[in-house]
Amino acid sequence: MYPSARKAEGGFTYLGLLLAVALFALFSSTTLKIGSTVSRGVAEQELLDAGLRLTRALESYARATPANGIPYPSRIEDLLRDPRYSNKVVRHLRRIEPDPMTGKADWVAVRAGKGVGITAFHSQSAQLSLRRELPAPFRDFNDVTTYREWVFTAGLGE
Repeated sequence: MYPSARKAEGGFTYLGLLLAVALFALFSSTTLKIGSTVSRGVAEQELLDAGLRLTRALESYARATPANGIPYPSRIEDLLRDPRYSNKVVRHLRRIEPDPMTGKADWVAVRAGKGVGITAFHSQSAQLSLRRELPAPFRDFNDVTTYREWVFTAGLGE
């Protein structure tokens, strides 16, 4: 009878080990999901901050426009060094930041029309946004679902 009792113990040990592995896997996947959500929330806030800096740069460019000039840059790089001034360096943006949702400086420039210049920027990310209730000046984004629909325009929140 001794060998059969030992066989029964081996089955309980195996079952206990399977249960422990299943619980570990469940805990790990839950932790990863929470970590991913937190990370995306941080990136989302960074997107809002970077977008606000871009809108402020567009506003600065427009304010610095000489009389009868076009108040919109033709390229994002024009915000780094305003090409309308040859005798001095005028900067509206310190650097072109990467889009936090894509990790690349691949902002989509929105133009009002052909030859008008850039009036806004948005992300290329088609991911669904986590937040549903955004603070001012981003309340207009509450009605859209993806990051590419968060269009950062000059005068945002005025």
